[in-house]
Amino acid sequence: MSDQVISIIALVLVFAIATFSAVHLGALALVAAFIVGSTVADESTDDLFSGFPGDLFVVLVGVTLLFAIAKNNGTVDWLVDAAVKAVRGRIALIPWVMFLVTAVLTAVGAVTPAAVGIVAPIGLGFAAAYGINPVLMGLLIANGASAGGFSPIGVFGSITNNVVERNDLPGNPALLFTASFLFNVALCVIVFFAFGGRRLLGQRAQRYKGGGDGNGSSERHDDAAPPGGPDGPGGPAGPGGQLVEAGGTPRRTLAVATTTAPTPPDEPLRLDGPRTLTLIGLLSLVAGALFFDLDVGLMALTVTVVLSLVSPKSVKGAVDRCAWSTVLLVCGIVTYVSQMERMGTIDYLGKQVASIQAPLVGALLICLIGALVSAFASTTGMLGALIPLAVPFLLAGEVGAVGLITALAISASVVDASPFSTSGALITANTPADQRDFVFRRLMAWGLGISVVGPLVTWGLFVVPSSL
Repeated sequence: MSDQVISIIALVLVFAIATFSAVHLGALALVAAFIVGSTVADESTDDLFSGFPGDLFVVLVGVTLLFAIAKNNGTVDWLVDAAVKAVRGRIALIPWVMFLVTAVLTAVGAVTPAAVGIVAPIGLGFAAAYGINPVLMGLLIANGASAGGFSPIGVFGSITNNVVERNDLPGNPALLFTASFLFNVALCVIVFFAFGGRRLLGQRAQRYKGGGDGNGSSERHDDAAPPGGPDGPGGPAGPGGQLVEAGGTPRRTLAVATTTAPTPPDEPLRLDGPRTLTLIGLLSLVAGALFFDLDVGLMALTVTVVLSLVSPKSVKGAVDRCAWSTVLLVCGIVTYVSQMERMGTIDYLGKQVASIQAPLVGALLICLIGALVSAFASTTGMLGALIPLAVPFLLAGEVGAVGLITALAISASVVDASPFSTSGALITANTPADQRDFVFRRLMAWGLGISVVGPLVTWGLFVVPSSL
C-alpha cells in the first residue's frame, strides 16, 4: 500500500472517529498528522509544523477579536442600524446587500478571507438581532465572495487566467466571471428559500434595537432556525416553547429559554469616540486589504491593540469570545491536508484521474477532486494545481478547454462555505456561541453536499456541451 493511500485512509478515519466520539476533530487531525508523518512520511516535527496555517490562525483570531471589541463598544450595533436604514427596514434585502458587498470587495481584488472577515461579523450581527437564520446569512456572504472572485482583477480570476495563459490554453475571462457570478446568484436564491428567507419577505424593521424583531420582541418563526433560544432545534417555536409543524400542529414540547436582549433607549445610536475609532480601523482594514495587499489578520490585531489602549472597557471579555474551538478545528485539518500535499497525495489523485481513457469521466473526476479538496484546503492552491492536471485532456481536444476550466473554477470555489475552509471558518467563528454548533453542522453538510452537486451541475452545464 502506498504512502498516499495510507494518508487518504487516515483522513477518512479521522472524520469517522470524530463523528462517533467526543474527540475534537482538530486535535485528532493534528495527532493523525503526527502519527502519519512519523511512521509513514518520515517527517520531523519541523516538517509537521511547516504545514500549520499560521496566517489563517492570525486571521481567525485577529478578526474575531476585533469584532468582539466592536460589539462591546456598540460599533456593530451602529452598523446594523445603518444597514436597516439603507434598505428602509426591508429585512429580506439585508442578506442580499451582504452578498453584493462581499462580491464587490473580491471583484476589485480583496482576497476572500479579507472580504468575508470584514462582512461576516456585521451580517451575522444583523442576523442575530432580527432572527435571520445565520446559515442563510453566512452562505450568502461566502457565495458573494466566490461570485466576485473570478473578475479579471479578482484573486481567483487572476490565478485562473494566468495558469491558462502559462499553459497556452484558450481562455475566456469574461465568460468565467459571468458564469461564476450567475451560478452563485442562482445558488443563493436556493439558499434563501431553503433556510427561511420566505418568511422575511414583507417584514420591516423600524430600527435596530439590539435583538428580537426590531420592535423589542424576540419571537421568531423560522422553519430553518437554529437551536437555542425561541426557535428550538429544527423548527419554529410556538407559545411556551412548543414546536409547531408548518401546518400549525404541535410536534413536541421543549423547554425553551425565551430571553429577550435588552432594548436600548429609543434615541438613535450615535457615534462616540470609541465607535468612530473602530470604524476608522475597519475602513483601514478594507483599504489595506484592497490597495496595499496587507495581511488582514495582522491588521486586525493592530487595530485591536490601538482600541485596547484608547478604550480599555471595550476589551473586557473580548479574548474569551474568540472562537478557539473553531480555530483548533480548522488549523488541525489544514495542517493534515498540507501534509498530504507534501506527501504527493493530491498529485497522486490527479495522475490517477489523468490515466482514465474516457475524457468526460476524467473531467468530472477532476472537478470532484477540486471541490472535495478545496472544501478542506486553499481554493487558491487548488486552482493553481488542478488546472495543469487537466492539460492532457485539453490538449487532446476531446474536452473543451473553456468549459472544463470554468467548471473546475466554480466547483473549487462554491465549497468555500465549508467550515473547514477559511470563509466557512470565519462565518462559524462570528456566529453567536449558542448557535455555533448548529451553524457548523449545517455548513459542514452544505459543504460536503455542494462538493458533489456543484461539480455534477457545472460539468453538465459547461463541459458536456463543449465536448459534443
